Amino acid sequence: MNFSNSTTGKTESLKGTKMLANQWESIDWSKVEYEVNRLQTRIAKATANGDRNKAKRLQYLLTHSFSAKAYAVRKVTTNKGKNTSGVDKKLWSTSAFKMKAVLSLTDKHYRAKPLKRVYIAKKGKNKKRPLGIPTMYDRAMQTLYALALESIAETKADTISFGFRRGRSAKDACEQIFYVLARKCSPTWILEGDIKGCFDNINHEWLQYNIPMDKRIMKQFLKSGFIYEGKLFPTEIGSPQGGALSSLYANMTLDGLEKVIQDKYHRNSKGNIASHYRAKTKVNLVRYADDFIITVNSKETAEELKCVVSKFLESRGPKLSEERTMITHINDGFDFLGWTFRKFKVKIIVKPSKSSIKSLIRKFSTIILKEGKASTQSDLIRRLNQVIRDWTNYHKHVVANQAFSYVNNILYRLLYLWAKHRHPGKSKWWRLNRYWHVKDGKPWVFVTDDYTLINLRRIKIVRHPKLQISKTPFLDKKYFIKRRMKLRMLVAA
Repeated sequence: MNFSNSTTGKTESLKGTKMLANQWESIDWSKVEYEVNRLQTRIAKATANGDRNKAKRLQYLLTHSFSAKAYAVRKVTTNKGKNTSGVDKKLWSTSAFKMKAVLSLTDKHYRAKPLKRVYIAKKGKNKKRPLGIPTMYDRAMQTLYALALESIAETKADTISFGFRRGRSAKDACEQIFYVLARKCSPTWILEGDIKGCFDNINHEWLQYNIPMDKRIMKQFLKSGFIYEGKLFPTEIGSPQGGALSSLYANMTLDGLEKVIQDKYHRNSKGNIASHYRAKTKVNLVRYADDFIITVNSKETAEELKCVVSKFLESRGPKLSEERTMITHINDGFDFLGWTFRKFKVKIIVKPSKSSIKSLIRKFSTIILKEGKASTQSDLIRRLNQVIRDWTNYHKHVVANQAFSYVNNILYRLLYLWAKHRHPGKSKWWRLNRYWHVKDGKPWVFVTDDYTLINLRRIKIVRHPKLQISKTPFLDKKYFIKRRMKLRMLVAA
C-alpha cells in the first residue's frame, strides 16, 4: 500500500473541507438578503405590470443566483426542522456541508427523492395529520423555487387572504372580521367554511397549468412519492405539508375565490365593483389558509354561497367539509382561529374561544402535574412563562381580561397541587410560604431568585392595528417596515 499517496489524499481532503467551511463563514448575509429581495421585488413589479415573460426571466435569474442558493441553504439549516433528516438520513450540520450544498444546487438532471411520511396529532383533536419530510437537498431546492414564486403569489393573492403570507397574521384576519361585523348595519349571517384535506387533494394538473414556475421541477416536487413503513407510495394528488412550497401551492389554489364573489355580488350594471353593492348584499370573505368565513345578509344567500364555493373548488381538487361547514347567526356567535365572535345587541365582542382556553389548561396540567413532578420551581416557571407569553400575545388584542383572570386562577390551583405532591406531609400554609412570596409589594407571587411567574391578570389589552389589505410586502416595503416596528413596540408594551 502507498502510504504517502493515502496521506496526501487525506491532507487535500482536509484542505478542501476547510476551504469550503471558510467560504461559508465569510458570506456577507446582509448582501445576500439584499440581492434576493431586490430580485423578488423586480419579479413582483413585472407581475403587477402584467409582463409574464419578464417575470419568468427574473425567476430563472433568481433560482440560478449564488445569493438565492446560499439563502435557501441557510434557511433550511437554521429552521426548526434542521435536525430532522429525510429518507437519505443526511443532515447539513457543518459549514463545509452547507457550502458544498450551495455549490451543488442545480436544476440540471434534478430528481427529487421520496418524502418521509410521518403523522402528527392535529391540535385539539384525536385525528392525525400526514406530514411529508423531504431530504435536506430537496428542502433547499423547494426553498429556492419558493423564493422565486413567493413574490408572484403575493402580488396576485386575494386581498382578504391572511394565512402563510409575509407580513400577515391571524390577528389581521381577526381585525378584518371585526371591521366587517362591527357596524349596526353589518351582516348577520355567517358561512363558516372548512376545506377538507386542502393540502392532500390539490389537483396536480391544475397546478401544472396555473402555477408560474419551471414545470419539470414542479413535477419532481409533486410526483416524488413518499415512504411509509418501508414501502414506496406514489403521489397522484396533493402537496403534502412539510415542504417549503406546500403553503404557496395551497394559497394559490384558493386565490381567486374573492374575485368570483366580487363578480357575482359586488359588480354593478356597468361591470364595476361598487361599494353600495357590497353594502346591499353584505357579502364579505375572510380567509386564513384553508379556513374561511363569508358574511351575508340572509341564510338563503349563505346557502347559495356554499354552492358557489363548491363549484369554485371543483377543478382545483379540494372540497368543502360537510361536517364543519356551517351557517350561523351572529347573535349565536362563531369560532374562528381561536376566538369567539358574537354580537350582543349592536356590539361585536371578540374573546378567546372556550376550546383555546381548554387547550391551554391541558398544556398547563401536562407541564405541572405530569412532566413537572420532579422539576425545580425555577424550571417550572421558565416553561410556564414561555407558554403564557405565547398564548397571551396571541389573545391580548381582544376582550380577554375575564379569560386571563380565569386561566390565572386555574394555573394557581394546579401549582398548589404540584406543591402538595412535593410536600404531602406539610400544612397548607407551610407550602404557600415555601413557594409564594412578596415581590415589589405584591403578595402571593410564585417566584424564585431567578424567575417570576407571569400574572395573567396584569397583562394589558392592546388593540392590534388594522392592516391595509391592498398593500403587498414587495411593492409597499416602507409601509410594512413601519408596521413591523409598530407591532414590535406593541408586543414589548
